[in-house]
Amino acid sequence: MPGVFLAMEFIYSFIFVSIMSIDTTYLERCIATLDKALSLLQASDPDNIDYDMYRSACIKEFEIILEQSGKLLRKALKPFLHSSKAVDALTFKEVFRHSVRHGIITDEESERWLQYRDNRNNTAHDYGVNIAEETLAILPQFSTDATGIVAAIHKMNN
Repeated sequence: MPGVFLAMEFIYSFIFVSIMSIDTTYLERCIATLDKALSLLQASDPDNIDYDMYRSACIKEFEIILEQSGKLLRKALKPFLHSSKAVDALTFKEVFRHSVRHGIITDEESERWLQYRDNRNNTAHDYGVNIAEETLAILPQFSTDATGIVAAIHKMNN
């Protein structure tokens, strides 16, 4: 009988690990795309159309990474809250605050993510050159923080 229990325990462990594993591939690809677009932007002449194209790519990736990070943190929080519905009911900013409470990210990182969200909301409502340039200024730290989210999720996966 002990062999049956060991086999069942292995199966449950396998299922639990499979369910808990969070795929960060798309987020990692978006971070790489942002880094490449930012590098090309910095090497471009601001009077050239390439600059506008790379700036638009940076802003688009910023928005995608912001949303993906929140989405993946929601998945990471599911074991910590009493139900999936409770996680789904959290606002974007609450997701980051709960992530601090459960040791997934630091308080400093969370504060920056809340600022990124505010910046994104400003960008979405008033997309202009000045707002875009403000966003560009925060992208190096943003990329670092997004990479930190990937690392935190990988740590949870293991």
